[in-house]
Amino acid sequence: MKTALTFAFVLIVAGLSFAAKPISTSKPTLYIAPDEGFQTALTAAIEKKQVPVSLFAEETGAQYRLETTPLKVKTQTTGSKVARCLFADCIGIQDSSTVSVQLVDLTTKQIVWAYSVHKQWGGSRNDQSMAEAIAKHLKQFLEKHPLQVALGQASLTGS
Repeated sequence: MKTALTFAFVLIVAGLSFAAKPISTSKPTLYIAPDEGFQTALTAAIEKKQVPVSLFAEETGAQYRLETTPLKVKTQTTGSKVARCLFADCIGIQDSSTVSVQLVDLTTKQIVWAYSVHKQWGGSRNDQSMAEAIAKHLKQFLEKHPLQVALGQASLTGS
């Protein structure tokens, strides 16, 4: 009985010491700043496109923050679409959305990368498409300019 209690105590202490250790990662850590729910689409797109970063739910402990501008949706009313088609050309009368992002180094406050995306057709239904475009271009940037991770801090390498 005494041996079983000692063994259980050792397991609990070992488990607590394991849980208290900081997460070590070979990828740069990224926090996505909240913006009217668009951060959820960005998180899903980053996972889907396998962008080489570790996502954090809180800014504390992250090395980088991905900030977005408010999502701009330009909708065309049915009346304006009809009028434009009658008196002009029907091209370009669909709803559209625009969003911009910037990747900020939380230590130096330097903007490391920025990207803007504009999608035609569908207006507010473009969230996923825009998030995937951002994730794709972020991944391409990180492949060309890897962020070096050392002792909990990251720095840009390459040119």
